[in-house]
Amino acid sequence: MKNLLKTISVFTGSVLFLFIGSFIYIYFSTPDVSTLKTQNPSTTAFMEFKKQEALAEGKKFVIRQKWILLNAVPELLRRTVILAEDAAFWTHEGIDWYEVEQSLKKNWEEGEIARGGSTITQQLAKNLYLSPKKTIYRKMREWWLAKKLEKELTKSRILELYLNTIELGRGVFGIATASQKYFGKQPHELDLSEMVRLAAIIPNPLRIKPNSPSRSLKWRSGVILQRLYKYNFITKEEYQQTEWELEMFFNGTWYPVQY
Repeated sequence: MKNLLKTISVFTGSVLFLFIGSFIYIYFSTPDVSTLKTQNPSTTAFMEFKKQEALAEGKKFVIRQKWILLNAVPELLRRTVILAEDAAFWTHEGIDWYEVEQSLKKNWEEGEIARGGSTITQQLAKNLYLSPKKTIYRKMREWWLAKKLEKELTKSRILELYLNTIELGRGVFGIATASQKYFGKQPHELDLSEMVRLAAIIPNPLRIKPNSPSRSLKWRSGVILQRLYKYNFITKEEYQQTEWELEMFFNGTWYPVQY
């Protein structure tokens, strides 16, 4: 019995030591995010990871990114992305603990990581500073960085950074670049159907394309459109019209020109 208690004590102490040590390292190794108030990042950790990944595979990797100010992104497009990825964006402080709880329940039931639960701020922290590898340590750093970003930057600035650095295809980063690539348009020229489909590919931009019909794209587009209507961001007429346009798109009756 004494040996068991000793083993448990040593194990608990080791875990606690590692946790405290990791927290101290994270605290002192956190980059100065305040520079992002006025400076746009020339690259991100995620972009560099993709470059190295392609280099290791002997493949060419070209980054395409065109920066756009937040006020040049239509309000409806901003709302579409937020509802698709982080409905509580304007109210949480970097981490949506309700989503974290729901994700843990879902992942436990599935026996795997089936649901992420990351906020837009967390996604930005990961894209800017971390690798995409899924580890507990990386998640701890992501949470800490998200809190720092929320403390130092305004919500609008966080959203602007996110919309400009998010991956939306192989080598395609940012809303402006993706709008041009997939639809041959600037963000302010997109119709609602195109906005919805563009937001729908965010979770898996290498497998799903907004101008290529698929079951995944259809399902996510439908969910996003319903949310826009549910929260009164579009009228019933806009909902019905866009629903019809999506139906025509996925049934193969109408396709946009692919660029």
